[in-house]
Amino acid sequence: MIINAILPLPYYTPMFYNTVLVVVVLAALQLFTKGYVIYYPSKKEFASLFLLIVVTLYIGLRPISGRYFGDMGTYNNYFKQYASGLEIRRLNDILWQVFMKFSSGIMSAKMFFLVCATLYILPLYMAAKKWLAKDRYFLFLMLIASFSFWAYGTNGIRNGVASSLFILALSYNKNNFLKYGLMIIAYGVHGSMLIPISAFVLSIFYKNPKYYLLGWGLCIPVSLAFGGVFETLFLSLGIGGDRIGYINMEGFEEQFSSTGFRWDFLLYSMAAVFSGYYFIIKRKFKDAIYIQLFNIYVTTNAFWILMIRATFSNRFAYLSWFLMAVIIFYPFFKEQFFKKQQKVLAYTLLVYFGFTYFMFLIT
Repeated sequence: MIINAILPLPYYTPMFYNTVLVVVVLAALQLFTKGYVIYYPSKKEFASLFLLIVVTLYIGLRPISGRYFGDMGTYNNYFKQYASGLEIRRLNDILWQVFMKFSSGIMSAKMFFLVCATLYILPLYMAAKKWLAKDRYFLFLMLIASFSFWAYGTNGIRNGVASSLFILALSYNKNNFLKYGLMIIAYGVHGSMLIPISAFVLSIFYKNPKYYLLGWGLCIPVSLAFGGVFETLFLSLGIGGDRIGYINMEGFEEQFSSTGFRWDFLLYSMAAVFSGYYFIIKRKFKDAIYIQLFNIYVTTNAFWILMIRATFSNRFAYLSWFLMAVIIFYPFFKEQFFKKQQKVLAYTLLVYFGFTYFMFLIT
């Protein structure tokens, strides 16, 4: 892309957020004035594919930089080592190691990061298409407009790829071979997927969202009362450290602006919890797919609440946050809940991306 050749590195992140801001505002204006984002199915298809291609190329062809894109520099160093003949020595996240080793033998580092971007973004598009069909453009846009989307496409790359594969797995309702196969692959890419996969298994046997909500609510006073006990407990059980890789990451505290009980992120997480409560409990929304997705979100978010004081606990939070757009916006395209639903959707859209843009401005 021409823009990738001429755009200075400091402007890559601002360019992304400001461009998404324009797209989101235009979508909201369409909802306010015409009652829809894009009316004609052919235009929806074109807009979805255009968004997919542009965002993938923009993220995938960005310059290689550890200064501006965090862990990208680390991935690049590993890639160079594999290209120079280094053998795989780590069994953790073995599928990712094999992927990097294989890629280093057949492509450049630039092409590798483009492939990573494709593996991160394409599954989101495919999942949105499977869930909402002709309305996939809006959900896909919201996934891109999510708080953690940019960070996990440019910094926490491996985790981003794994979470997208997990989302795609959840979208397969009739093909269990693909569903479970993708979950296994997601786990092989990043061990943290053990947590949402466990939540998925739990959601198969226990389906009542009221109990999930109760458990989520109880986790808040428990976490407040027992402090760092759960971090120590889970680390002693092997859930963390080298396996998940988030709990005990001393020396990296500066990358997570503050630790302790994060009320700000808890309130952010609560937006999806409230949405699910409203649609499922108050409005009796009986969609089985949505209920399962909500139960998975609540379970993984509850786990984060117990780990909220850990260094890098934002990465535990991401294990639920990557589902937020689906939890908040999916019901709008399945049933009529409000008299002026398109306007409610527009306000929700603006608030949802408003938080993302606000966090971009202050960080």
